Amino acid sequence: MKEFFAYGEKVPGYEVRVLNEREARAAAAILFVGAFLGLTNGVMLGTAVFSKYFVTFFAIDFTMRIIQPRYAPSLLLGRFFVQNQTPEYVGAAQKRFAWILGFILAWPMFYYLVIDFQPNPIKVLVCLICMALLFFEAAFSICLGCKIFNLIKKEKATHCPGGVCEIQIKDPVQKFTLPQKSILILTILAMSYGTYLYMTKLPDRTHLTKKIKIMMMSDEELERIEYEKSLAEFESEEEEF
Repeated sequence: MKEFFAYGEKVPGYEVRVLNEREARAAAAILFVGAFLGLTNGVMLGTAVFSKYFVTFFAIDFTMRIIQPRYAPSLLLGRFFVQNQTPEYVGAAQKRFAWILGFILAWPMFYYLVIDFQPNPIKVLVCLICMALLFFEAAFSICLGCKIFNLIKKEKATHCPGGVCEIQIKDPVQKFTLPQKSILILTILAMSYGTYLYMTKLPDRTHLTKKIKIMMMSDEELERIEYEKSLAEFESEEEEF
């Protein structure tokens, strides 16, 4: 019974209890896909049915993660896909702290999207933050919650994903040369400008695109649109008379 409630797994060679980062990353990817489908369904089709089911699953899953991760549904799905890969062990304490942050976000979202459906831009922003955290963990093995854990805890965490908690010197392959830095900066600028064009120049086909387009407009553009709208209404009233 004591072992049942013990958090994390005991693995020879590790002084702390650990979890398999590979299955955690796989689980994050699975949840990201679910969140992305829920968001696109809401934006493109105007329905929150998928999101309601997903947020319910998300809240239950993160509750299980902070109680006993070996029975969390998404982690078991992740284990199924990576069961033939060599485990990458990370400290359980900091992962639990990161999942507590997810738990704190999950249950208010469950209430406002499932129990008392009240969607608004702030709740969409919370969903986007959750998706960003899941994406960073799945794609880059970056656990932002683990970094926060290290900032507020006196005893520093060990065995973080990618070994980021331990002080280490970067190998040459991890550093950027001047040409590489230039290409990286140009890539980021091009992606940012492409996103801007996508949100502001394409036809407004969704409510989200319309809202984002308005948010990114200057005061002069907003005044011009308001003036044109007023002028069109005035001309329409004149035609009626």
